[in-house]
Amino acid sequence: MTETNQPLDIDIVVPCHDEQDTLAAHVRRLHDFCRTSLQHTWRITIADNASTDDTASIADDLAAMLDGVHAVHLPEKGRGRALKAVWSASPARVLVYLDEDLSTDLAALDPLVAPLLSGHSDVAIGSRLAGSSRVVRGGKREFISRSYNLLLRSTMGVSFSDAQCGFKAVTSAAAEHLLPLCEDDAWFFDTELLVLAEHAGLRIHEVPVDWVDDVDSSVHIASTATEDLKGMWRVSRGLATGRIPIAPVYESIGRRPFATPHVGILGQVLRFGAIGVVSTIAFALLYALLRPVLGAQTADFLALLVTAVGNTALNRRFTFGMRGRAGAGRHQVQGLVVFGIAWAITSGALVVLHATTPDASHGAEIAVLTGANLFATLVRFVLFKAWVFRARRRPELIRPGTTPATSAATTEVLPVHDDAAR
Repeated sequence: MTETNQPLDIDIVVPCHDEQDTLAAHVRRLHDFCRTSLQHTWRITIADNASTDDTASIADDLAAMLDGVHAVHLPEKGRGRALKAVWSASPARVLVYLDEDLSTDLAALDPLVAPLLSGHSDVAIGSRLAGSSRVVRGGKREFISRSYNLLLRSTMGVSFSDAQCGFKAVTSAAAEHLLPLCEDDAWFFDTELLVLAEHAGLRIHEVPVDWVDDVDSSVHIASTATEDLKGMWRVSRGLATGRIPIAPVYESIGRRPFATPHVGILGQVLRFGAIGVVSTIAFALLYALLRPVLGAQTADFLALLVTAVGNTALNRRFTFGMRGRAGAGRHQVQGLVVFGIAWAITSGALVVLHATTPDASHGAEIAVLTGANLFATLVRFVLFKAWVFRARRRPELIRPGTTPATSAATTEVLPVHDDAAR
């Protein structure tokens, strides 16, 4: 049971919005569990965010009647907003989040917080997708959950298995660094927190859980999925461009040695494909502008050259994650070799077109070149991955002021490319 004169170990936050029908029963159940099962000091915080029914008054009544229950009222709706506000102000060593419906078996609560209280991990999550988890839910939600987490791991280079389970905990030190970086105020918040934590080198502990789906859940799957995809794009772009300052978090509390999360082949293909589409459109527009003045072959060469330089630069940064100027010149030279191969493909397509249809229109030329350029883009990806931006091994990085014999504990092992600026 929590004691007012003792340091607070755990703050269990229950965000709620219009939960008047279930809040009292669920908080009492949680309170009974904490009182009889937890050995650490604890507090339950009901985070009412802009409820329009009697949720707020019920929360206040529970706080008045039950020792260790605290109620907070927020004027705006949003699970992420509620968690950021309460966690930022909490004095607890470990900050916990539970869904109001208590779908997760509370027996997993102690295993969730134990590695954080001991200092072993920085973040802990309940996983419904672990092999030993027991989950009861419909096929539609199961398919959506597994698809979302697969997409997340494939495109964002993360390894945790379940981003959306409403059963998470974070140390106060990790929260202090990560919360200011989390922009989402709604359902994507905890996914964003986990992605940033892993990219900052924090240790994420996963706990298999028993979980029963709440059939009365008010979550709108389609709109939530849309916002999640937008959030993934925003965070991916922020990490790729350096707009999200992860390095200071790593320097302050990150774990060493640390391997930078690697974007899988699916993520690289998706990013390369998006850049390829942009490059193809730019090529078609440039060719259309230059063809009347310079002729077909010259216009093809110049349009492909300009788009190839841009394509190499974009893929260097966004698809293969390389930053800094080191090696950029060599990559552009290698990119020009790839460009030569692509030019041969598109030029060959023009030769074949003119040989078979001497009076081909400009529109036909553009259509043939666009198709050839799409094929050349595929060839370019293979060459970029296997040759231009191929990862190379290099010795471990030794920090200034240390020797190989004395730096083993602090040596940072990073599977970086040989041109990555650190």
